[in-house]
Amino acid sequence: MSYQYPPPNQPPYGGYGHPQAPPQGYHQPYPQQPYGAPPGAPPGAPAGAPPPHAPPQGHYPPQQGYGQPPPPQGGYYGAPSPQPPAGYHTSSPQPPAGYHAPSSQPPYGQAPPHGQPPYGQPPQGHAPPPGGPGYGAPPPGAYGAHGAPPHGAPAMMGPPAMPSLGYVPGQKAPGDFRQQADMLRKAMKGFGTDEKTLIAVLATLDPLQMAAVRATYTQHIGRDLYKDVKSETGGYLEQGLLAVIEGPLNHDVICVHEAIDGVGTKEWMLNEILLGRSNADLNAIKSAYEHKYRRNLTREVEGDLSFKTADLFKTVLRADRREESVPINPQSVEDEVRTIHGSTAGRMVNNVAEVSGILARSSDAELRAIDQGFHRRYNVSLEKHLEKEFSGHMEDAFLHMLRTATDPAMRDAILLEECMAGMGTKDEQLVVRVVRVHWNRDHKERVKAAYRHRYGKNLIDRVREETSGDYQRLMVALLE
Repeated sequence: MSYQYPPPNQPPYGGYGHPQAPPQGYHQPYPQQPYGAPPGAPPGAPAGAPPPHAPPQGHYPPQQGYGQPPPPQGGYYGAPSPQPPAGYHTSSPQPPAGYHAPSSQPPYGQAPPHGQPPYGQPPQGHAPPPGGPGYGAPPPGAYGAHGAPPHGAPAMMGPPAMPSLGYVPGQKAPGDFRQQADMLRKAMKGFGTDEKTLIAVLATLDPLQMAAVRATYTQHIGRDLYKDVKSETGGYLEQGLLAVIEGPLNHDVICVHEAIDGVGTKEWMLNEILLGRSNADLNAIKSAYEHKYRRNLTREVEGDLSFKTADLFKTVLRADRREESVPINPQSVEDEVRTIHGSTAGRMVNNVAEVSGILARSSDAELRAIDQGFHRRYNVSLEKHLEKEFSGHMEDAFLHMLRTATDPAMRDAILLEECMAGMGTKDEQLVVRVVRVHWNRDHKERVKAAYRHRYGKNLIDRVREETSGDYQRLMVALLE
């Protein structure tokens, strides 16, 4: 699908530098709306002014109104639940009988077709399968009575977001997955291993389908799929297949443990697993980590980092960000813009705690508003300001949090290129990042488009250049 770039509702000063000229039609001035103006109001319109019947010719799409739900970003973190593939390749198993994939989302930045329900809501007359919640929905009581925030939660949390697809333990796709289980066992039984079949079956599954296939393999075959694949494969092919089999939640938990276990810390992995996440996903990760390793994740991470970054992650792991459902307070946005600038610009020592607190507690919608307000007031993007004022792990952490809110597709395009740029390939990072991108099909397509926009290359072709053999086949299959 086509990808409008910069993404709708985002200004052209997104902070990524754009080494090449933006696409035709994206060099016009970006219309700045005052806080409180309704979406679609012309630049300079007062709060409450009615939107015109059509936007002025040559302008960007109208900015999202503050306090409204954000547009579907398609990002892995906090994005609408990823959709199962529309169909399996002819070489891969067919969807099980009785399985109906959720309806696909419209193109990025577009409203649902006329007569369709808002994003995330089922069509009129749709009912979940008997005996359980709808596909991808949390089980009853996941958020307490009436879906209310947990007792003691801050008053401004608002109604909580659902966990991302694959972050509710024990949840599986409905249907019969014995065909997939049989194909996987046949590929590993006897002399030799059919790696192509392993890749063809596993690379097409969404998180809940993967959970169902793994459970079916145990029940139907009487063996452990993870152990069988581990014993039959090796190298980065093994690493990628096992990451897929674990699913997003378990893989996140394993990655966090690897990041802090032993000598040294993999800061990049901590950033990508823990920063910019929804409260629901963070709470799922913390609970699963404690269940698996019998240790408190917050204490483990805090003890492995230096003073300032330890404080940032401690704040993040409280999982008390303002929810996307909380309306944006324009005055608070202005105050936080000034606080960030006053805590950094012209100071001998930056007030890191102030900046950390703002970035850690703000919702993605608030961070987008702060980003826009900072540029409006100081005529420089917040991203460039953070790059100038910070360095090392703190800089990387702040930029990851900001990019997750402003442009998660470009964030991941940059991270993928960083794995492959220069001498040699950072294969461990490439595997982790490709697997994480592939869980959300819509987001994956945006990442590929963002990569082409920034680097002028096809992402899959670039990955082919950096990999080989079955490892290459898996990386390509996950990105297709």
